[in-house]
Amino acid sequence: MGGTIAGRASQEGDTVGYIAGQVPVSDLLKGLPAAQSLRVEAEQVAQIDSKDMTHQHWLVLAQRVLHHLAREDVQSIVITHGTDTAEETAFFLQTVLRPSKPVVLACAMRPVTALVPDGPQNLNDALCVAQHPGAQGVVLVCAGWVHSALDVAKVHTTDLDAFDSGDAGALGRVMLNHLSLFRPWPISGGLQRAQAAMQKLQTSRTWPRVEWLVSHTDNDGAMLRALLAQRCQGAYTLDGLVVAGTGNGSLHAGLEGALSEAQAQGVRVLVSSRCAYGQVIAAKGMGGPETSGWSPVKARVALTLDLLGLSD
Repeated sequence: MGGTIAGRASQEGDTVGYIAGQVPVSDLLKGLPAAQSLRVEAEQVAQIDSKDMTHQHWLVLAQRVLHHLAREDVQSIVITHGTDTAEETAFFLQTVLRPSKPVVLACAMRPVTALVPDGPQNLNDALCVAQHPGAQGVVLVCAGWVHSALDVAKVHTTDLDAFDSGDAGALGRVMLNHLSLFRPWPISGGLQRAQAAMQKLQTSRTWPRVEWLVSHTDNDGAMLRALLAQRCQGAYTLDGLVVAGTGNGSLHAGLEGALSEAQAQGVRVLVSSRCAYGQVIAAKGMGGPETSGWSPVKARVALTLDLLGLSD
């Protein structure tokens, strides 16, 4: 899919001023030890900076992944991807496809032209994970750690070990081409379920618009009310809203009032938290918007799919 792992900079050693998605995936595979004993097919689905990922990119990627999952001669799939939205893509693919074969995302924090690029090691590790007996579901591999698509989040701007799995912890670790598994793989739903889900996605004319707001000091709900006003005038579509609350999903009183107005107008609302760890737990008798255990990023993907009828 492109990303930093396929990026180049004009000056050798530059790890900031590079352009993502420049090197073909077939070139990235050259010389990797884990690929030597495998029959590997390379396919360039996209060549983009993952910050520019769209629903259309997701749809095309999911179609190609499903195509290869249905092939009896395909053992696993490895996807090269940018780090910025890798957690969203991984979560999307796992939620929609729930593959019974491993689908492994590989990424990098440094471009190919860095003095010491991390992409080759990450991709080699991803190929090792893809060969592991019993592997299934969507996972992400970075800096030797294997993360479940359901838990992974990018937590650092520049470190090579940029991802974390929160309270759940990493799924496993790759060392010297060997995977040590710490907990079960993501759940599988079978090929027929994946095909039915993709059929529903492909027949959807438009995807729902789900926005993301944050509860913060002095939040009077003006931003949300502006969106609602545009929605009422027909100038803007708003189907769902994810709110990153403070602490255990608590909301500023000003924002809470605007959220009630949004719900009255038929906008679906999910409440998550700004906190990096833990999940929102609704207090007994607590009213207001429904709560969710996902991070704001994943809650947005989950709500989008739910509005498309893909919540199971």
